[in-house]
Amino acid sequence: MYALEVGQISKSYPGVRALDGIAFACSKGSVHALVGENGAGKSTLIRILSGATAPDGGEMLLDGRPYVPQTPQEAVLAGVSTIYQEFNLVPGLSVAENIFLGRERTAHGLLDAPTMRTEARALLARIGAPIDVRRRVSTLSVAEQQLVEIAKALAVSARVLIMDEPSATLSHHELSLLYDVVRHLSSEGVTILYVSHRIDEIFDLCDTCTVMKDGRSVCTRKVAELDRATLIRLMVGRDVDTRFPARRGQDVQRTDDIVLDIKGLRLEQRVQDVSFSVRAGEIVGLAGLVGAGRTEVARAVFGLDRIVDGEIWLAGRAHRPETPAQAIASGVALVPEDRKGQGLVLNLSIRENAMLPTLRSICRFGFVNARRERAKVESICKDFAVSASSAEVPVSTLSGGNQQKVVFGKWFEHDYALLILDEPTRGVDVGAKAEFYRLMDAIARAGKAVLLISSELPELLGMADRIVALRDGVVTGEALGHDATEESVLQMIAR
Repeated sequence: MYALEVGQISKSYPGVRALDGIAFACSKGSVHALVGENGAGKSTLIRILSGATAPDGGEMLLDGRPYVPQTPQEAVLAGVSTIYQEFNLVPGLSVAENIFLGRERTAHGLLDAPTMRTEARALLARIGAPIDVRRRVSTLSVAEQQLVEIAKALAVSARVLIMDEPSATLSHHELSLLYDVVRHLSSEGVTILYVSHRIDEIFDLCDTCTVMKDGRSVCTRKVAELDRATLIRLMVGRDVDTRFPARRGQDVQRTDDIVLDIKGLRLEQRVQDVSFSVRAGEIVGLAGLVGAGRTEVARAVFGLDRIVDGEIWLAGRAHRPETPAQAIASGVALVPEDRKGQGLVLNLSIRENAMLPTLRSICRFGFVNARRERAKVESICKDFAVSASSAEVPVSTLSGGNQQKVVFGKWFEHDYALLILDEPTRGVDVGAKAEFYRLMDAIARAGKAVLLISSELPELLGMADRIVALRDGVVTGEALGHDATEESVLQMIAR
C-alpha cells in the first residue's frame, strides 16, 4: 500500500490547463522528488495536495483511503503538512507558540505555556534541533525557522510532509543539516514529497522521482536508474548544456575602470568592516553563510540600509543614496533575494511590473506611450521566455521561475552601470538557470559591473571572476575565480 496516490488529477484556469492527468504514487517512508521546469504545474499540485485548491478531476488516496481535503486545515488533520518556500510563521511569537499556533494547549481554560514549551522541546529534539523554544521567531536564522516549520508538522502527526524548495536559502552547512533531518524522518516512516530545482539534491537525497512537464507527469522512476543528463532531458524535453559560460579566458574584456568601490563599510545591521571593488566587465561573487552580511551590503548600495561608517564610490563618485530611487538614478539595478516582497508588486500585471524602473522614459506630458510600452514589454517577455497567456495577467499568478524572469527582465530597458544579483536563480529550473547564466555573462561582456550574491558555491565558482568571502559582517578572504575551489571558499567563510 502506498502512503500517497495521485490519480489523473486535472486543473484548469481561464485560458490555462495547469494540470492534465497527473498521476504518481509515493511509498511509505520514501523521499519522493517532484521535479520539472517552472510552469510545469508543481505549485498547482502542491496547492491541491495541501487543500488550498480543489482539483477539477481525478482522485487522491492517503494510505489507501480517499483523500479529499477542502481546506488546508483538513489536510493537516488528515496527516498531510506542507512547508512552503515562504514560511508560515508569526515573527513576534515564540518558537513554542508558533509550533502550537491554532492548537494551543490549555489547562482549566487558560493557556498552558509550560506544557507547550515541554512538548516543543521534545519535537525539536526529535529532529536534532537545539533551539530555545522561548526565542521569538524573528530572531531565528532561515535554517532555524525551517526546523520550526518541520516541528509544527510533527506536532500534528504528519504522515506526509511536502517540502517546497526547502534548500533555496540554505548555506552548504545548513543544507547538510536539512539532509539529516529528512533522512531521520524518512527512517521513522514519514513520507517526504521533496520539490526542488537543485539536481544534485535529487541524487543525494531522494529514492524516487516524478518528472512533470506542461502540466503532465512524464514518468516516475527510481533515482538510482537515472543520471543527471537523462533527468534534465526529461524535465526540459531537450539536451541542456548546464556548464557555465567560459569567463576565465583572455576573451573576457575586463578593464581597470572601477565601477563599485566599497571601503570600510559599516552598517547598523550585521556589516562591520567590508571593503572590495568591482570593475567594469567583471563579475564579483559574495560568498558567506546566511547572516554573513551579504544582502545588507547590497541593500546599502541600493539605498535601503543606512550607512554608519565607511565609503561607497560608484563610477568615481561618492555614492550614499538615501532611497532606491536615488540609487537607480545613479545607475544601480538590483534583483533582490525576496522577489515577492521586494522585487514585484504582486497585484499588478506583468506589463506594469516590467515597466516600473523605466516608466518615465516612455511618458510624454504625463501620459504613457502605449505603443512603446507594449513593444518593450513584448520584447522582455520574448527575450526571457516568460510563460503567460498575456502580459496583462497579475504577476502573482505566475510560477516562481517566471516571476524571477520578470524581476530580471525589468532592468534590461534601464541604463545601469552596476547590476546586483542577490540569489538570482533561487527557485529557478535548470533550463532557466542556463539562460540566466548566459545573460549574466553577456551583461559583463557588455562592460557592466556585476555583483553576484549566491549561496550555491558551484554558481559562484562557475560565474565569478573574483570571489569575496564574508563572515559576521567582515571580509575574511578573496580569491580569483580560476584559483578557487569549494573547499577553499568554505575555508575562507569559516575563518
